[in-house]
Amino acid sequence: MKRILLIGLGRWGANHLRLLKSMPVELFVSDLDQRRLSDSGVPASHQATDPRALFSKIDGAVVATPAQSHFELCKELLEMDKDVFVEKPITLVSAEAKTLTDIAERSGRILQVGHIFRFDSASLWLRDAIAQRQFGRLKTLRGKFYGFKRPRADTGVTFADGIHFIDLFNFFVGRPPRRVHAVLGDFMKRGMDDEALVTLEYEHDAQSVLAVVEAGYHTPEKVREVTITGEKLSAVCDYNVAQYKIKTFENEHVIDGAEIKASEGAVHQLEFSPEEPLRSELTAFIDSMETRRPPLADGVAGFQAVRVVEAALESARTGYWINIVQ
Repeated sequence: MKRILLIGLGRWGANHLRLLKSMPVELFVSDLDQRRLSDSGVPASHQATDPRALFSKIDGAVVATPAQSHFELCKELLEMDKDVFVEKPITLVSAEAKTLTDIAERSGRILQVGHIFRFDSASLWLRDAIAQRQFGRLKTLRGKFYGFKRPRADTGVTFADGIHFIDLFNFFVGRPPRRVHAVLGDFMKRGMDDEALVTLEYEHDAQSVLAVVEAGYHTPEKVREVTITGEKLSAVCDYNVAQYKIKTFENEHVIDGAEIKASEGAVHQLEFSPEEPLRSELTAFIDSMETRRPPLADGVAGFQAVRVVEAALESARTGYWINIVQ
């Protein structure tokens, strides 16, 4: 049985706690708030306000602390030969993310990043359908991730929410985009973006694929939606739905003499298992700890996502497209 330390029992850490308590692990917990520790249901012998007091007792850790703390915590854990699951973003600076990835690779440690949408069964279907050419030539990817809510205090919305679909599109295409352009808004005047419109240009099968990611804290309704269009097939995936997430459309543009006609084909609704993606993530982390197989969302994936967000922030500052070295 693996000994796992959960660091951080805040909003998202509480979800990790709920699930880890139901899994076959020996659980340790750490949080600066003693009240959270007392309410955790974990024995006092397995608690500490300073996580470092527990490092020698564990095999791996789940880091669910503010993003600014990720680098130092993960670096210490990896250098002590501990496996690490760190919530996204892996870090706020790509150079630090690269350092963590290099340490994990050198030491043979598992480094998994909390890019949760990779673990949704609907996402896996979309990735495989793209790889199997069911869409034909890929044209566009569109992601909408917004809703009225309290903003994160440690990052802007591109790092907090937009990164979800940025990483997901990297996952679908199998590489980061060639270049990035972004327009960001700071309507709350916090010095951080709270609305984001990010345009990405990918290369897939030697063709250009355009992608757009929208994120924000102001829109009234909660939207978590991805649309993929291809020459032969298109799909809309609603991640707010438990089972019937994907609807496919066999639509094609057909050349008829001097005209281009829009031919609408069959529409299909696809059903998926309603399993909680966070449970799938944590199960995958435990499995990687036991088998030593690389995780689906590894340190490289985390690094690439941060690189794209950095490019988006730079683009918003300068007004230019920012190239990403492949």
